[in-house]
Order: sequence, then C-alpha cells, then structure tokens
Amino acid sequence: MTEEKKTATTELEENEAPAVHEPKPLKEPIVRIVKREDMKFAQRIAVRLTGIVLALLVSAIVIYAITKYNPITVYETMISGAFGTRTRIWSTVKEMLMLTCIAVGLAPAFRMRFWNIGAEGQVLVGGIVTAGCMIYLKDLPSPVLFAVMFCASMLAGALWAFLPALFKAKWNTNETLFTLMMNYVAIQLTSFAVAKWENPFGSNTVGVINQNTRAGWFPTVLGTQYFLNVVLVLLLTVFMFVYLRYTKHGYEIAVVGESENTARYAGINVGAVIIRTLLLSGAVCGLAGCIAVSGASHTISTSTAGGRGFTAIIVAWLAKFNTFTMLLISLLLAFLDSGAGEIASKCKLNDYASQMIIGIILFFILGSEFFINYRLIFRKSGKEAA
Repeated sequence: MTEEKKTATTELEENEAPAVHEPKPLKEPIVRIVKREDMKFAQRIAVRLTGIVLALLVSAIVIYAITKYNPITVYETMISGAFGTRTRIWSTVKEMLMLTCIAVGLAPAFRMRFWNIGAEGQVLVGGIVTAGCMIYLKDLPSPVLFAVMFCASMLAGALWAFLPALFKAKWNTNETLFTLMMNYVAIQLTSFAVAKWENPFGSNTVGVINQNTRAGWFPTVLGTQYFLNVVLVLLLTVFMFVYLRYTKHGYEIAVVGESENTARYAGINVGAVIIRTLLLSGAVCGLAGCIAVSGASHTISTSTAGGRGFTAIIVAWLAKFNTFTMLLISLLLAFLDSGAGEIASKCKLNDYASQMIIGIILFFILGSEFFINYRLIFRKSGKEAA
C-alpha cells in the first residue's frame, strides 16, 4: 500500500512540473551584408560606371524638376565650365593639383589608420610661412627664396602634425578630434597674419603679395604659371607611391595600420612609426599650402585651403591610397566643382542647387564603392529554401 502511494505521488509531481519550452529558432534577417573577398578589375569598373550612370539619371530628374531645363543642356554647361576655354582648363587643373597634393599627404596617415582630419590646418600654416617668406625675404635671389619657402612650409606643416602624433603615440588620444581642433587654431593664426599684413591698411585682406616684383611667385614656363605646380605634384605622387609600396617604412606603415599588436610582436616601434608618418603627412600638406600661396593665389587668407583638406579625404579614401588613382578622382571632383559654378551662373540656379547635384553624384560614387567591397544576401522564401 505504501509503494502504491509513493508511485501515485511521483506521478502527480511529474504532472504538476512546469513544462520546459524550447527556445524558438532565431529568424534569419531579410538582408545580410557580407564582405566580398575579391572582385575582378572589370567588375569593379562596371560597378563604378553603373554608379555614375545612375547618378546622372537621378541628377537629370532633379534638374528638370527644379528648372525645367533639358538635363543634357545642363551637362553640356558643366563641361563648358570646366574645359570650355584654355583659362578654364588650367583653372580645373589647378584645383585638381591642389586636391591631389593634399590627398597624397593624407595617404600615409590614412594607410596607418591614423585619421588625420587636420590637413586644412596644415595647409594654412604652410601658407602662412610661405606668405611671410615672400613678404620679409623678397630681396633674396629667387632660387634661394624658393628653397626657403619650400623648406619652411614643409617644416610648419610637419610641426602642426607632430603634436597630435605625439599625444597619440604616448597617450593614445583620439587623433580625429585632436587634428580637427588644430584646424581651428590654424584658422585663428591665419586671421592674425591677415590683420598683421593687411594691405592696404584697414582692408582686412593681405592683397596680392609682391604684385610689382613677383618675388616668390612660381615662374611662368611654357606659357603657363601653373607648370611648376604640375611638376611638384607629379613628383610627390610618384614619390609617395614608391614610398608606400616598395620601402621598409611603407611596409611598417601597412603593418601598424593592420594591427598595432602584430607590429609590436614583429619588433616595430609603433610610436616612432606614428610620429614619423605624421611628420611626412604634415610636411606634404604644408607644401600644398606653399603651392596654394606661391603658385596660385599669391596671397593668404582663411579661405586659402578652401575646404580642400576635407574634400581630399574623399579623394584618398576612394583611391584606396593609390596616389595615381588620386589624380583621376581629383580631376573628377575639380570638374564637378567648376561645372557646378557654371550651372549656377548660366542656368540661373543658386549655389545650393548646384552643390546638390554634386552631392547626388558623389553619393552614387561612394555607393558604388560599397557594392565593390560588400554584397547583399537576401533571405530565401519558404519555397526557395525547400
């Protein structure tokens, strides 16, 4: 009788025990983003061309919706604004060279995953010391004056990049914020220099420096004043390509960019590489300031850099740090900028509308880079899965 009670009690406890619910399987997301391992060169070109075609189509719709103009006429106006005359061609080339020079300067830092957002300030300090040399050392022989300007501008840009590099190497500070804040300091220094050198007095502008003597101006060669700009930027482009691809320093930069721990394990002095690389990056951006002042505008102002330090980030990123590719991307952006200005004047659009067209085109170009690096996998329906 006792055994029967025990059996009944056990059965009752088993019946009263709470049921254990198995967890529901996780539902597969509708879309998954997967990194591509490799894409053929022809496929990459096809994706980029598709992005450009889509950008032009969307821009055409926007243009017609705003102005009722024929989009083809607007695109012809853009081409004319960038390449319509010899003067416009050289103006576009000048802008392309400035963007390329700054992007080349950013390339080693970005390859090391040091996000140097301070190119704007480094260009400005390079321009300040160049203008100072042109004002105070104008009596020097031209070769000596150019040598002093080049060295001084590179030194100024290198020193401007040294401070955030030192703090990053020693205390691992945030280089993005540090270099960004340095831009504002450089802008204030430029304002101080403009107030000190203003000409005529009270104009709040420096005016054209050495307009009569042209001391410190890049010489006119082959009928153009931008010939030396072309030579300098091409030399920098070749130098940086070789430096990053085929030198020990370039290899160390790549290793530090991939993993600092791996670099330390391989015996690389990470702090020294960071400082050395930023000195080089800042020096090239400082030289870009020299080119802007001595080889183009022949004056200094807070708009000498003109936002190119930020635009060059797009150039460097799209080019995947290949300095020769930077030339093509810089040409595209210079063309869009010149063409947008012509649209604003000829088609009676304001600057915001023309900049919106540039934004649409850049959006699709950046989007094409996404599809080159990643692919989308959509969830299969029940029938497809079966």
